[in-house]
Amino acid sequence: MIEIIKETDRSYRFQLKNTHGATILSSVPFSNKKEIKKTVSELTPLVHKPAVFERKTNYKGKFLFNLKNGNGKIIGNSPLFDSEAGMENGIKYVKKRIVDLDIGSKTK
Repeated sequence: MIEIIKETDRSYRFQLKNTHGATILSSVPFSNKKEIKKTVSELTPLVHKPAVFERKTNYKGKFLFNLKNGNGKIIGNSPLFDSEAGMENGIKYVKKRIVDLDIGSKTK
């Protein structure tokens, strides 16, 4: 499920959740609802491009990835993974969830 959340500072974020309700991708803040809905609607074609997933390792040796839009701007990031294989599985899962989703988002 993709959930659009209005934050207290009048910005919006989306979260992609797995079937158990855990967040598997969190977006950067967006300034308005129109902008975030446009970005969410572009996720399905976007995830088929391999260059949109930026793989990283943090200073503690944990793995994570960022999701970038077509212009190379980071639009979301993953939680931390203990292994590179876990991160790769996370990317595969994000791709599958986005493709399988009906992009009808709900707003809190």
